[in-house]
Amino acid sequence: MMLHLKQVLSTDEVTRARALLEQAQWIDGRVTSGSLPDTLKQNRQLPEQSASAVPLQQMVLAALRRNTLFFSAALPRQIVTPMFNRYGAGGDHLGDHVDVAMRFMPDGRRVRTDVSCTLFLSEPEEYEGGELVVADHWEDRHIKLPAGDMLLYPATTIHRVEPVRTGIRYASFFWTESMVREGERRQLLFDMDCQLMSLRSRLAADDAAVVGLSATYHNLLRMWTCG
Repeated sequence: MMLHLKQVLSTDEVTRARALLEQAQWIDGRVTSGSLPDTLKQNRQLPEQSASAVPLQQMVLAALRRNTLFFSAALPRQIVTPMFNRYGAGGDHLGDHVDVAMRFMPDGRRVRTDVSCTLFLSEPEEYEGGELVVADHWEDRHIKLPAGDMLLYPATTIHRVEPVRTGIRYASFFWTESMVREGERRQLLFDMDCQLMSLRSRLAADDAAVVGLSATYHNLLRMWTCG
């Protein structure tokens, strides 16, 4: 499932996030490259425990908690602490790759990466290049979203960030371990939940169709929840 979530951060939150990002001390993004070759990645990242990163992480996590569409699509069990990157002019980029299957939290917990998310923090007209390119079955998707919007996509997907030619591209990125491991099942539950939300907007809460579909949704979620 690939999903565009609009206005995950409000305009005011984006403004506050940008003020922090523009004053932050950045480090070489290759510190989190793992086994990837150095040539694959050229960008800057915020140290995860830095004074600038902590309030930004809290802002993003609070936004996710109030976003019902994110919950419906990702069905999160655990969310990796959000990270932040900066792609500058002169060719900063990230080559084709698949995200690692497991991430380790500062407290040692292990999180399986089922769902990847990129939250855009620069407006599209602020930079040239820098599209997030996600491989799809038929063709690559080139994605550049407004500041505050987020793309949710399977962590199993090959993706890259095109070189930035001018301007600066800020973004947050993180992963979610889902309560429902299989992507096809998450898609079915998300589709069913969208139909439920539509029914609830038009029918009474005790309408037989609403009650029946709610029961099926929750019974499937109960059946498919892992762990």
